[in-house]
Amino acid sequence: MQVRIRLQKAGKSASKRYNYRVVAISRSQTRDGRHLDLLGYYDPAKKPAVVSINQEKLDKWLKKGAQMSDTVRALVKNLKKN
Repeated sequence: MQVRIRLQKAGKSASKRYNYRVVAISRSQTRDGRHLDLLGYYDPAKKPAVVSINQEKLDKWLKKGAQMSDTVRALVKNLKKN
């Protein structure tokens, strides 16, 4: 099973104010499908945007061979920079 670390949409659709979960999910699942592990969250609606990722869980999944999406890779890079 190939695992991907990517964003999963959450929040209120009526107000178009989405926030996102950072999840480990099977590559065959849809964006909002059942995830394997919740790693953190990202809320772009707040100023400045709020990002929280559990680094231990992220490292565990990366060691198991999971691949990050481009967006998650950029979020992690910005977290390490700050």
